[in-house]
Amino acid sequence: MLEQIWFPLYITLKISLVSSLIVAILGTVISYILARREFMGKWLIDSLVTLPMILPPTVTGYLLVLVLGKRGIIGKILFDLTGITLLFSWQVAVIASFVVSLPLMVKTATAAIEAVDRELEYVAYTLGKSEIETAFFITLPLAKRGIFAGIILSFARAVGEFGATLMVAGNIPGRTNTMAISIYSAFQGGNSELANTLVIILVLMSLLSMAITTRLVNQWKL
Repeated sequence: MLEQIWFPLYITLKISLVSSLIVAILGTVISYILARREFMGKWLIDSLVTLPMILPPTVTGYLLVLVLGKRGIIGKILFDLTGITLLFSWQVAVIASFVVSLPLMVKTATAAIEAVDRELEYVAYTLGKSEIETAFFITLPLAKRGIFAGIILSFARAVGEFGATLMVAGNIPGRTNTMAISIYSAFQGGNSELANTLVIILVLMSLLSMAITTRLVNQWKL
């Protein structure tokens, strides 16, 4: 039973950590642009980023299959060039987790960046600092608690991801059976002992993520 717990925990943490790293980088860039830029089509970018938060995960997974499958927009090009298909691998599970968790990061980080007093940025500009320097040394450090909260929320969302991951990565024992998928399989197979153990672990991980997020948000408000 230990192996039935260990691998789902390992692959879940692996997928969630890699996904969260990508979310932290791209999510911060997107959040800064949405918070500090006005341009045509801004609403569309915001809507596309937020859409996975609203859509059922299975729909998000199906759309990813259409994009990343052998006959998909990106998947076909990749397969023709390299013979590699992303579907049913842990890498595509990372992509699914990234897509569904990005909205939490962007919404939280955007609010944190918008809360930073722009007068501080203007002072930096008058001192000869570029926008990039100002962003790295003024804006983002001041918004760091909100950004960290967004990353943690995204990690927690990735840990619990089920629908989209099942659609694109399947349930392959020893390869793509994450915690959430393993709980479903154990329940379907009547293995309540395994299901209960995995649920307890997942709930504890989620509670820890929520506790850290709450602490960061409360400090941010201060």
